[in-house]
Amino acid sequence: MILLSAPLVASLAFAPWQHVHSAGAQKVRPAGVAGGFYPADPKVLSAMIDDLLAHATPPPIHDPILAVVAPHAGYQFTGPVVADTYAELKGRKFSRVVVIGPTHYVGFDFTSVYDGDAYTTPLGTVQVDKAFARQLVKLSPTIQLSGMGHDITPAGAEHSIEVQLPWLQRVLGDFQLVPIVMGDQSYENSRALGVALARLIENEKPGSTLILASSDLSHFHTYDEAETMDHKTLNALAAWDYFSMSRNFQTGVWEACGGAPIVAAMIAAERMGANQAQVLKYANSGDTSGDRSRVVGYSADVFVKAPAGKAVEMPFSLSDRDKNELLALARKSVEQAVEQRKQYEPGATASEALNQDRGAFVTLNEAGELRGCIGYTSATKPLYLTVRDTATLAALRDPRFPPVSASELPLLEYEISVLSPLRRVLDVHQIKIGQDGLLMKNGEHEGLFLPQVPVEQKWGLQKYLQELCVEKANMPSNCWQDPNTDIFKFTAVVFHEHKP
Repeated sequence: MILLSAPLVASLAFAPWQHVHSAGAQKVRPAGVAGGFYPADPKVLSAMIDDLLAHATPPPIHDPILAVVAPHAGYQFTGPVVADTYAELKGRKFSRVVVIGPTHYVGFDFTSVYDGDAYTTPLGTVQVDKAFARQLVKLSPTIQLSGMGHDITPAGAEHSIEVQLPWLQRVLGDFQLVPIVMGDQSYENSRALGVALARLIENEKPGSTLILASSDLSHFHTYDEAETMDHKTLNALAAWDYFSMSRNFQTGVWEACGGAPIVAAMIAAERMGANQAQVLKYANSGDTSGDRSRVVGYSADVFVKAPAGKAVEMPFSLSDRDKNELLALARKSVEQAVEQRKQYEPGATASEALNQDRGAFVTLNEAGELRGCIGYTSATKPLYLTVRDTATLAALRDPRFPPVSASELPLLEYEISVLSPLRRVLDVHQIKIGQDGLLMKNGEHEGLFLPQVPVEQKWGLQKYLQELCVEKANMPSNCWQDPNTDIFKFTAVVFHEHKP
């Protein structure tokens, strides 16, 4: 996002520290937004950062921090939030920082690792770790050495990486930089970058490299709308459900201009041993500007390697009243869709659980046989609306069956499966038959089984995985062993209605 305290053209007027060095054929990226996004005077800039750090009050974290998220709008808006991210880094030593940002001004369809020698800010020059950059681009064709997204253009100077550097210079001192700008924010590109980073970093001395995702959250909604949307994103982040985050960012259900950098950072950190996400602070521009009509959301987050057993999943349950309300809602939605050809509009529910955003599947059975089953894996809307929509889709849009007829309505039995957030399986032997449903993804191939399926079919673990490969993901039976296959597990609250 672009929020300036001075016109952009003023920030592009090159100051002495901004000249591109030519000695020795060096390519140095000059400061492009100094005087706009942050102060151009080194003393003023240092004093501003030091003051914000002094007032930061993040919770104490003693576990190793492998990756962080920090917003990238102007300091006058983000300062009180971004300071919490950097306050957690004080006293920690990192010899290398990988900063991943989105592109705001130019379009390209790959991940761009800066092909130059250094970035500069009013606080000095930060050298690029060129050896690491060269190794990184060899690991995926989607990652390239390039000036795209880094070089200053007539359209503007990309700020997502630059604004993080004065903070890093003030907190860490000396470090080498790996500047990365993502042009394509698909899950596949995020995964490719995350996996490549983990491969290079995981065999190094622990704590030598920090990954920093540069991202703001929702853009230009009212204060209350932004808070609602952003906390959906942060709930998924805290649950470590980066797959649903990526999907919701791509479809526009949630917003984060650096959504792909966040997902890439989580994928890399997970493969390096991180197992817990913490949201340190959330605010939006309305908290500092006073204008609550069009705000931008910001969060400070860290991903840590907590001791085994310390990282716990958030419990979720439904009361009998909740379950009965959902079953009645599913039936009413199907009956109205079939008989009147219109969507059922339920009134607001008083249940806190039913107002939570959750993924869910609705299964229709008739005379003991499957009659339709459709669901949402990601939490895109309140649970009661998810059940309304998926029940209607199961009755009318399941491609395996003709639409349900009015004469069938009295014969239908309803089963609802409410899904937990998705978390990648690190060891298939930890999958629990009857408890864990699975979602499998490899490129464009994807398939899902609800947790009750292997129990009903009397499958063991290997058969469960093989059938998921073949029947749902349309891949060879051994695809679950492919390193390019991601397997995500989830639990489900399953309940049903049986008619006599």
